[in-house]
Amino acid sequence: MEMGGAVTIFLALCLSCLLILIAWKRMNKAGKLPPGPTPIPFLGNLLQVRTEATFQSFMKLREKYGPVFTVYVGPRPVVVLCGHEAVKEALVDQADEFSGRGELASIERNFQGHGVALANGERWRILRRFSLTILRDFGMGKRSIEERIQEEASYLLEEFRKTKGAPIDPTFLLSRAVSNVISSIVFGSRFDYEDKQFLNLLRLINESFIEMSTPWAQLYDMYSGIMQYLPGRHNRVYYLIEELKDFIASRVKINEASFDPQNPRDFIDCFLIKMHQDKNNPRTEFNLRNLVLTTLNLFFAGTETVSSTLRYGFLLLMKHPAVEARIHEEINQVIGPHRLPRVDDRVKMPYTDAVIHEIQRLVDIVPMGVPHNVIRDTQFRGYLLPKVGRISLLGSVLKDPKYFRYPDAFYPQHFLDEQGRFKKNEAFVPFSSGRFLLSDFPQACTLFVLFILSSSLLMSLSLFPISYSVSLLSLLLSPLLLPFPPLSPLIAPPPPSPYVALSLCFFLSSSPCTV
Repeated sequence: MEMGGAVTIFLALCLSCLLILIAWKRMNKAGKLPPGPTPIPFLGNLLQVRTEATFQSFMKLREKYGPVFTVYVGPRPVVVLCGHEAVKEALVDQADEFSGRGELASIERNFQGHGVALANGERWRILRRFSLTILRDFGMGKRSIEERIQEEASYLLEEFRKTKGAPIDPTFLLSRAVSNVISSIVFGSRFDYEDKQFLNLLRLINESFIEMSTPWAQLYDMYSGIMQYLPGRHNRVYYLIEELKDFIASRVKINEASFDPQNPRDFIDCFLIKMHQDKNNPRTEFNLRNLVLTTLNLFFAGTETVSSTLRYGFLLLMKHPAVEARIHEEINQVIGPHRLPRVDDRVKMPYTDAVIHEIQRLVDIVPMGVPHNVIRDTQFRGYLLPKVGRISLLGSVLKDPKYFRYPDAFYPQHFLDEQGRFKKNEAFVPFSSGRFLLSDFPQACTLFVLFILSSSLLMSLSLFPISYSVSLLSLLLSPLLLPFPPLSPLIAPPPPSPYVALSLCFFLSSSPCTV
């Protein structure tokens, strides 16, 4: 019996190796892939690419194989592009060929190619155009995005004042504020900070991002053909996102009950108008599924990425009090103590603007980018990439030494010229490049939120660490980066337990402290 079981396992392994060898040969016949480490049957390059440190593993491979190389994620080849020049050449110079959206198997079960963030082809173009138009209209409408952010900044500041200078972990307060800005656009109203449904929603978003960043999710992306039939933690993200979909669907029903096509209140109403206009078109993309999933894309992507950027930004300011002092100085000169910041203040505050850009660059919330596909056999740097070949883009663009003098340091001067004026940097692409740029939560709107919320808080508050513990001394004395937890393939999760002790401590003052 034991001998028979061993033979069965041996034959199964041999069959697996044979199938992978056949697939590998077909891939090589179909295209000439860039160089890379030799894969092991079934495992691919799992020995060279650690699931708990994918980004760092890829950066090591870049040193050996250059800015364009191939790794096998399980049995599937993935072409990896590193650095600004390679990414720009693909997503800008050859935008049409690289315009396919790559599949993320761990969440594909939820979206199945619907919603603006995970759609492809004509569906993506239609939903993207519509989403950007609606967001732009709300920005110039009766109640602009700026006013919505200012309103939320007032509520957030009031919550911090309630602490009366006591230590506070701002993680969920920041999430509530950012989420409410998006809520006011997509749902037409904000939530009370203690609303139980709202808090559950934020919990689901936070846990979903954490689950998407685990090794289990990466293993699912590698071996989805097998793991979709197996029980385990890799299925948890599916159920979390399904709960989020149910919430969005319930909000759609609330809107439908009081819907007035002559007076759209929010993004959902605008989408319902298009659904009504196209109700006789069986091929329309304006249907209930795309409404729910596009709304979820906007809400989901904006909340966690922007609030995490704010949180890590405040940690950086605690480590660099001189930078915070200069921001206070600029706030006093331009805004003063008697009004909230406005969007047009940003051009008059080049140092604050540079700091916000540098925080986005250094934190790099989505270091692995969003996967792409080539939609046809494509010549790229002397290689032939086969149709529907998966392309992974690294956050190395934001740390390209050709474009950033100190790529691993917090250095706001990366975005300032010699006269202290703000300067753009073409390698600053915190979310994406090319045709997928601004597909989820527009970069301009993101900058508005970051600028108004951070400036509003720093007008009245100063940041101090709780205590000078051993971990904190390490934080303060490190010559370069904060000791952030390892960056995940998709998004940097909230700081682990040692950093909870380093929660931000805000001290109120009529005129901000300068440390």
